[in-house]
Amino acid sequence: MILIVGAGAMAQEYAKVLVAQKQSFNVVGRSEASAEKFKLATGVQPFVGGLEQFFLTESLDAYEYAIVTTGVEQLAPTTRALIEHGIKKILVEKPAGLDVQQINMLADYAQTMQADVYVAYNRRFYASLLEAQKIIEQDGGVESFNFEVTEWGHIIEGIQKADGVKENWFLANSTHVTDMAFFLGGFPREINCFVKGGSHWHSRSYNFAGAGVSDKGALFSYHGHWGAPGRWSVEVLTRAHRLIFRPMEKLQIQKLGSVAVEFVELDDCLDTQFKPGLYKQVEAFLAENDESLCHLSQHKENANIYARIAGY
Repeated sequence: MILIVGAGAMAQEYAKVLVAQKQSFNVVGRSEASAEKFKLATGVQPFVGGLEQFFLTESLDAYEYAIVTTGVEQLAPTTRALIEHGIKKILVEKPAGLDVQQINMLADYAQTMQADVYVAYNRRFYASLLEAQKIIEQDGGVESFNFEVTEWGHIIEGIQKADGVKENWFLANSTHVTDMAFFLGGFPREINCFVKGGSHWHSRSYNFAGAGVSDKGALFSYHGHWGAPGRWSVEVLTRAHRLIFRPMEKLQIQKLGSVAVEFVELDDCLDTQFKPGLYKQVEAFLAENDESLCHLSQHKENANIYARIAGY
C-alpha cells in the first residue's frame, strides 16, 4: 500500500501513474479545496486535514511506501514525520528540503533510522535520456558535456511561493537540469564556480558560469543568466556524437564529420501519456532495484555542489 502526501498537481500526476500500474494507494491533503480538485482530476477522494490529523485517526500498518508531493517548504518535515511513524521507503519530490541545511539534516536522520529515501528527479527516466545512455555506452563514454541553467526570472518573480522557496530557487528548480547533466556525464570531482548579480527574490546570484572535471573523467562547463533570454539545455559529447537535449524531453544528434542535427526517434509513449519520466521512476521506486534513482545520501553530497554553483 502506498501513501501519497499532498493533493496538488504533482500528486495528481503520481495518482495517474499508480492507477495505470494497478497499485493500491491513499492520499492525504490539507484543504477541502485541493481535495476537491484532486477528486475531480483522478476520481480518488483524499483524506482532508493534513498528515498530523491522519496520524491521529488512521493506522499506518498497511503502508509500506510513501510519496511526498508537498510544497518545497514542507518536503523535509513531512518526510521526517513519515520516517518517525515507521514508513521507511519514501520517494520525495526534489529537492527534498528548502535549503542545504534541511537536506543534510534529513539525510542524516534517514540514515540513522535506516530509511531508504529517494529524491524524485524524474528526468533521469526520460525516454530521451535512456536512449542517450545507449548511444554513450556504444561510443565508449562521455568525453565532455555542457549545460545551461537559465531560468525566466521575469516570470518567476511574480509567482507566489512560501517564504524561502524563491530565495533558494536554484535548489528548488534548476537542479532538474544540473542533476540530469551530471547523471549523464558524471558528478563533479573538481569544480570552479562563479556567480554575479541578484534580484529582490534571489539575492545571492542571477548569473552563473563554471567548469570542472567529473568523476567519469569528462570535462564540463555550464552557464545561465536569469535576466536574459535562454532555456534549459544539456549537450553531451562522445567520440562519435554530440547529443543535444533542447528541449530536454527530446534528443537531437549530430554525427562526427557532419554539421547536420537530427531528432532521434524515441519510444516515448509513456512520456506522452504521463508526466515525462514519472511512470518509469515510480516503477523503479517500487521495484527497489534501480540504480538510476537518486538516493537521499547521494543527494546530500550533490546539494552541497549545487549550493556552490548557486552562490549559496
